[in-house]
Amino acid sequence: MSLNWSILSWSQLTKEQLYELLSLRAEVFVVEQDCPYLDPDGKDADALHLLGYEEKKLISYARVFLETDPCIIGRLVVSQKERNKKIGKETMERAISLVPKHKKIMISAQAYLKVFYESLGFKQQGIGYLEDGIPHIPMFFLEKTSD
Repeated sequence: MSLNWSILSWSQLTKEQLYELLSLRAEVFVVEQDCPYLDPDGKDADALHLLGYEEKKLISYARVFLETDPCIIGRLVVSQKERNKKIGKETMERAISLVPKHKKIMISAQAYLKVFYESLGFKQQGIGYLEDGIPHIPMFFLEKTSD
């Protein structure tokens, strides 16, 4: 499967794209994971938004904060119907590629995805914690060999 990718700042997002990404995040993080929380956290304006489309449907998304130290990748999401097709891996690889060489990357990973993130080069550093009632772990990607 080949997706069409867009990398957009807050000001570049159209109303339709913002609606799509918030809908996808709510579909997975709020409804599917049965976790009532306020997804719009006031941070989207500071992020780059990585959107993966199959035809005209948004099926994958992540946001990347380049101005933080370490850089942060978050809100990785793949539509439930499109999982187990390596789309999450491709999304993370693309998100990682947005971060400048030799900058640390931090993620707040759901604990059950630890092996997935380790396969991408992340290592747990620190103890687990609950975030909105879901076990998470801090993980870091320490160094890239190329941009």
